[in-house]
Amino acid sequence: MKLYVLRHAIAEDGTPGQPDSARELTDTGRRRCRLVLARARASGVRPVAILTSPYARAVQTAEIARAELGVARRPDTTMTLAPWAHVEDLWDEVRDRSLEGDVLLSGHNPQLSLFTAWLLGARADSLWLKKSALAALDIGRAGPDPRAELRWLLTYGALKR
Repeated sequence: MKLYVLRHAIAEDGTPGQPDSARELTDTGRRRCRLVLARARASGVRPVAILTSPYARAVQTAEIARAELGVARRPDTTMTLAPWAHVEDLWDEVRDRSLEGDVLLSGHNPQLSLFTAWLLGARADSLWLKKSALAALDIGRAGPDPRAELRWLLTYGALKR
């Protein structure tokens, strides 16, 4: 199984009284995310399922991914992608979906960076995903103690070079 890990795009700053979960993507964030995902699609990225945090910015990022990657199914919202959820709980959900095919996750830091490092068997501080970054992982061992291999990491900054 391939697992794609997508950090949400640039979101608006929070305002007093606004819940963090309601922050939406900026136009710049949407544009940059589309560019990253268009490059991913050109490289053959075709997940069958998208899981997303319930936060607005992650849901909007997941919808962009669905459109750019041609995913038929609507993204599924899960609390295991909410900020500060445990990586083991997220892994259990991903593993349940792995029989369906390749999966894309849309969520937040620090959780996604910690999750990716955990899958790679690396130190927790060894990886930090930028906004709209997309990592492709090959899952080698899908049991309760998973191991993955990083195939590639695509960022908006890399596209500008």
